[in-house]
Amino acid sequence: MNLAIIGTGYVGLVTGTCFAEVGHSVICVDADAKKVEMLRGGGIPIYEPGLEEMVSRNVAAGRLKFTSSTAEGVEQSEVIFIAVPTPPQPDGSVNMSYIESVAREIADCLQSYRIIVDKSTVPVKTAEKVAATIRRYRKSQVDFDVVSNPEFLREGFAVDDLMKPDRVVVGVASNRPVAAMREVYAPFNAPLIVTDTNSAELIKHAANSFLALKISYANALSVICEAAGANVQEVTRGMGLDNRIGSRFLQAGLGFGGSCFPKDLHAFIKISEDLGYDFRLLKEVQRINADQMERFVKKLEDTLWVLRGKTIGVLGLAFKQNTDDVRQSPAIDLCHRLLREGAALRVHDPQAMEKAQGVLTGVDYVSDMNQVADGCDALVIATEWPQFAQIDFARARKAMRTPILLDGRNLLDPARMEELGFIYKSIGR
Repeated sequence: MNLAIIGTGYVGLVTGTCFAEVGHSVICVDADAKKVEMLRGGGIPIYEPGLEEMVSRNVAAGRLKFTSSTAEGVEQSEVIFIAVPTPPQPDGSVNMSYIESVAREIADCLQSYRIIVDKSTVPVKTAEKVAATIRRYRKSQVDFDVVSNPEFLREGFAVDDLMKPDRVVVGVASNRPVAAMREVYAPFNAPLIVTDTNSAELIKHAANSFLALKISYANALSVICEAAGANVQEVTRGMGLDNRIGSRFLQAGLGFGGSCFPKDLHAFIKISEDLGYDFRLLKEVQRINADQMERFVKKLEDTLWVLRGKTIGVLGLAFKQNTDDVRQSPAIDLCHRLLREGAALRVHDPQAMEKAQGVLTGVDYVSDMNQVADGCDALVIATEWPQFAQIDFARARKAMRTPILLDGRNLLDPARMEELGFIYKSIGR
C-alpha cells in the first residue's frame, strides 16, 4: 500500500521505516527541511538499535522517501498517519496544536478519499476533533475517515516492538477503513483489535499508566525490602512468575522517566479530572516516583556526609538503555541535584552524551566508561546500560579516592562488588 507518515520523530520514523521493511511504499513528511535533508542523505536524528541500517536499506530499495510537503504525502498515499509531537502543558493537559495544524494541512490538500490515522498519543475524543477539523477546513465535500491507531513502542526496542507487536489497536467510527487497516498490518501477523475511537485512545493512556504503576509498585517494595533486610529482586521475581502479574516493569531503580510515562501519566490524570474522576491512585504513582529519587540522593548524602567539594562519577545519562533520549531522564535529574549540592561530576553515556550537552553543563564528559571513576569520591550507576557491568571495577577501585559505589539500577552483584573492596549500595537489596 501507499502510506504517508507525518512526523519523523521516534514514533514516525520507526513506524514508516518498518512499514517500508514489510513492503509498503512509504513517504515520510516533516516540516523540518534540515531533518528531511539529513534523512535523504542517509543520516538519522535519533539512536535506535537497528534503525539506521533499516532506513538505508529501504531508501535504497525505493520503498522509503522523505519530503517536507504535506500535500505530496497526501496526494501519493491511501492512508496518512499523523505522528507529530503531543507535548505536555503546565497543567498536565496535552498541547494539541501540532495535531490540529496537521489536520488543517490535510484538509487543505484533500482531493479524494483518504484514511487519516492518529498515531500520536492523544487524549480521548481527539479522533472526533480531527474529523471535525478536516470537515471544517476541507475545500470540497470529499469523503474521509479518521482512525485511532495508538503506538506501543518502547524506546531502545522500538524496531522489534513494531515488527513483532503484541497487538494492533484500531479505533474506527465506521467499518469503511477496517479492511485497509488490516492490509497495512497484515505482514506483522499480530492480533488486530477493532474498537471505537474513544476506546482506542483510552487504551494507550491506560496501558502506559498501568506500566508506570508497576514500576512505582516495585520501587515502593524496595523501601520495604531495605527496611526488612530482604532483596527486592527476589521478591519481584517471585511475584513475576505468576502469569497474572508478569515480571516486566517490576524492576526497582531510580524511577521512570523519558518522554512517555511522565507525560502520559500526567495527561491521564488530567483527562480523568476533566471527565469528573479524581484518579488518586495515579497521583500516588507520581509521588512514589518522585520519592525514589529523593531517597537515592539521601543515600548518597548519608554515605559521603557532605556532597559539596566531592567528585562523583555518573554512569548513564539517557533515561534508559538503548536510546540517546535524555528527555525527563532520571540520570539528568540526579546530575542537576548533585551539581546544586556543590559536587563536581564526571559523566559518561554510550549514546546520549551529545544530546545531554544541550541540557547538562558544568560537568566533565568522559569518553571512556573505564575512566569515569578516576579521582572520584563515589561512583553512581544511573542508567541500566548492560556494558556498565563490564567495567574494570578492580581498576576503578584503585583509581578512586574512596571506594563508594551506588548502583541505582541494581545492575551489579553485591557480593562481587564487596569482594573488590567497594562500599556498595543498591536499591532494595
